[in-house]
Amino acid sequence: MNVSAAGQMPVMEELVSESDSMPKRIALICFLSLVMLMSILGNLLVMVAVCKDRQLRKIKTNYFIVSLAFADLLVSVLVMPFGAIELVHQHWIYGETFCLVRTSLDVLLTTASILHLCCIALDRYYAICCQPLVYRNKMTPMRVALMIGGCWVIPTFISFLPIMQGWNSIGIDHLIEERRHSEGSNSTSCVFMVNKPYALTCSVVAFYIPLVLMVLAYQRIYVTARAHALQISMLQRAGGAGTSGADSADHQRNHRMRTETKAAKTLCIIMGCFCLCWAPFFVTNVVDPFIDYTVPDQLWAACLWLGYINSMLNPILYAFLNKSFRRAFLIILCCGRKRYRRPSILGANAPCTATQINGSTHVLNHKRRHNPMF
Repeated sequence: MNVSAAGQMPVMEELVSESDSMPKRIALICFLSLVMLMSILGNLLVMVAVCKDRQLRKIKTNYFIVSLAFADLLVSVLVMPFGAIELVHQHWIYGETFCLVRTSLDVLLTTASILHLCCIALDRYYAICCQPLVYRNKMTPMRVALMIGGCWVIPTFISFLPIMQGWNSIGIDHLIEERRHSEGSNSTSCVFMVNKPYALTCSVVAFYIPLVLMVLAYQRIYVTARAHALQISMLQRAGGAGTSGADSADHQRNHRMRTETKAAKTLCIIMGCFCLCWAPFFVTNVVDPFIDYTVPDQLWAACLWLGYINSMLNPILYAFLNKSFRRAFLIILCCGRKRYRRPSILGANAPCTATQINGSTHVLNHKRRHNPMF
C-alpha cells in the first residue's frame, strides 16, 4: 500500500504542476498570438497602401519602408510561429535540419529588418541635412535599389552560409549536444549557440554598425532641426518688413522647420524603440560566450521576443505616424471610400505649402520637392 502511494506521488505532483502552469501557458499563447497577428496585419497594410496609392510610390523613402515591411512580415510568418510553438511546448518537434533552416531565417530576416532601419535613417539624413541637389545625386533609383538589395544580401553571409556550414558551432559542439538533450532522450530543443568569433561578427554586422550609423544620422537631423528653429526665430525677431514674396518664403521655411522638428522628435522615438527592442539581445549575444554560456534560457527567450516585437512596432513608427500613410490606410479600411476630398490641382506658377498635397507632409519650394518622412 505504501509502495503504491509512493509511486503515485510523482504523478500527482506532475498533474498539480500542469494545472498551476495552465493559466500561465494560456496567457503566454494569447500574448504571442497578439504580437504575431498585429505584426502581420500592420506590415501587410503598409505594403498594400504603397501598392494602391500612387502618391506614396513617388517617394523614395517609401521603397525602403515597403521592403522593411516585407522583411518584418516574413519574420512574423516564418520565424515567430515556430519560436512560439517551441516556447509553449518547451521542446522542438520539427527535426534538426529544419532547426537550422529556421535559425538561418531568423538571423537573415531580423538582420535585414535592422539594415532597412539603417538605410531609412541615411535616406532621411541626406533629405533633411543636405542640399536638394546632393540628395538627388545621392538617392538615385539605382542607388536605392542597391541599398535595398544590400539589406537582403549582406545578412546571408552571417545566416545561411555560416549556420549551414556549422561555423558558429566550431569548438562548442559538445555543449550544443548537451543543451539539445538536456531534458531527456525523448525531448529535444532547437538550440542556437555561437562561438566567440561568430557572436562578435554577427552582432557587429547586424546591430552595432547600424546602431552607430543611425545614432550619427539622427543626431545630425536633430542638430539641423534646431539650427532651422534658431534661424527662423532670428528672422521673426528682426521684424518683418518685406515683400509678399519674402513673406511666402518665410512661411515655407517656418513650415519646414516645424515639420523637421517633428521629424527629429519622431526619429528619437524610433531610435529609443529600436534600442529598447534589440540592445538586450545583442548585448546578451556578445556576453554569453565569454561567461561560459550561463545566461538562463528564460532570459534568452525574453530578449529574443523583445526583438521580434520590433517587427510589430515598425509599421506603427514608420508608417502610421506618417500623414500620407494614414490617409491611405483610411481609404483601404473604408473599402475604397475616400473620406477626404483631394484639393484642386494648382496652377503651374502657384506656390505650394506643405499641407496642400493630399494632406501629407510635402513641401514644394519653387521647383524642388522636399518630403520629410513625418
